[in-house]
Amino acid sequence: MPITTIIFTSKKTNPGIRLMIITGFHNTNIMIFSELVLDLQQQLKTNLAQIRFMLKKNPATAYMRIVEIGKEVGKKYNIKLIVNFPKAGRIEEFDMYGKRDLSLIIDYEKKRFPINRELIKEKAKEILGDIKVEDAYMYENKEGVRVYSDNWKIDILPHSVHIWTEFDEKVTKFCDWLMENAYEMKSKTV
Repeated sequence: MPITTIIFTSKKTNPGIRLMIITGFHNTNIMIFSELVLDLQQQLKTNLAQIRFMLKKNPATAYMRIVEIGKEVGKKYNIKLIVNFPKAGRIEEFDMYGKRDLSLIIDYEKKRFPINRELIKEKAKEILGDIKVEDAYMYENKEGVRVYSDNWKIDILPHSVHIWTEFDEKVTKFCDWLMENAYEMKSKTV
């Protein structure tokens, strides 16, 4: 018997993400990155009043609360999830919380990808389009890939991925692919 799930999203939710939610739950198979990001966004939104109050009183305390929420969400997925604010003023862009600049630490011990690094580069070009890719962090028997444009980058290491851009439809699709193929992680809803 099929299960019906109703999901409410804000009007600001990326239409691509909304479509992934609908198709994901229809097939009972949403991709893990999409699932994690939506979970994080919901938790940050739920705590937004408290965060805004803390920002007025003590920005460091607000940042600590945001980091704590990221860790709590990440723990559900066995990932250390870090919400980053790499540029001044971004912590006050509330509508972007959980929609850009995340670090996902999957397994500190991993030094090699379970798939060929070239496949990651090919898939990045296929999904993201006109971007640059290069080997990165190639020392001490480690490997990594950097995917970037003039305005953003994604650092992909066997133990972690660091996304320094907004999660548009293409970035989300690529990160979903990465989580499943380069990190061998599946959705919790499957």
